[in-house]
Amino acid sequence: MRTTAVIAIMVTALAGATAGTAAADTAGAGTGGEYVALGDSAAAGPLILPWDLSSPGCIRSLLDYPHVAAKELGGPLRDVTCSGATTADMTAPQQTSSGPVPPQLDALSAQTRTVTLTIGGNDVGLVGAATSCINLLPGIVPDCVDRFTAGGHDQLAEKIAAFEPVWGALLDAIHAHAPNADVYLAGYGTYLPHNGCWPIAPLTPRDANYIQGSVDKTNAALARQAAAHDATYIDVRTASIGHDVCKPPGVKWFESLIPTSIAAPLHPNADGMAAIGELVASSISG
Repeated sequence: MRTTAVIAIMVTALAGATAGTAAADTAGAGTGGEYVALGDSAAAGPLILPWDLSSPGCIRSLLDYPHVAAKELGGPLRDVTCSGATTADMTAPQQTSSGPVPPQLDALSAQTRTVTLTIGGNDVGLVGAATSCINLLPGIVPDCVDRFTAGGHDQLAEKIAAFEPVWGALLDAIHAHAPNADVYLAGYGTYLPHNGCWPIAPLTPRDANYIQGSVDKTNAALARQAAAHDATYIDVRTASIGHDVCKPPGVKWFESLIPTSIAAPLHPNADGMAAIGELVASSISG
């Protein structure tokens, strides 16, 4: 999901404190062949230490779920996930704060044996929608769900429907670039419980349900496209129930708008990345 300029400023300010290396690849002698990780910040883990300094503008963590999964699987990893990525950035250069990065599909080849992908949140603007729904005066300030569904048109649902075939076409392109690879499409998590938890997450109950419902619609569309385009869907939503932003540190996998650990708001924290990485490794190893 798309990160904000605030995150980029934090990265610049804290860069000297990181212990990250500049290498995006993890060497290994695994039997599964090369693993290539594609996707947005839900995969890249912005702000989680240590940082991968090979592409500073991608704000990618060396403890993101691809690195966790690769360590579990014991094979080499090429991680090109990048915060802010959209589906368009899979096939065209992505502009970042440190300059452009190559199209993510350029990392694929006939030698690739495993591909993971998390994408779509930025295409439909899920994080932007959530932040626009912040409401410090519920009952006085109108619920944002009324704005998003004005005139009988659910704006986010319509964007999801429009992008669903685009995500299927992307899976086809991945297979074309990596014809010998198994492809795994990891969805997004359960960020908010039913009715939310104002003021920890300052969204009204209706708005919290609308935002998480839109995430769920995105996941459903991704799952359908995975089934139709020879990919395995990894259900992060179900696995993360009970680990939403409303839970205390050590239980929650995702940070709220005011993080309690070094992680981007409305993104996985280190605990979340560890758990999602285990889930991904389990799916890949069968």
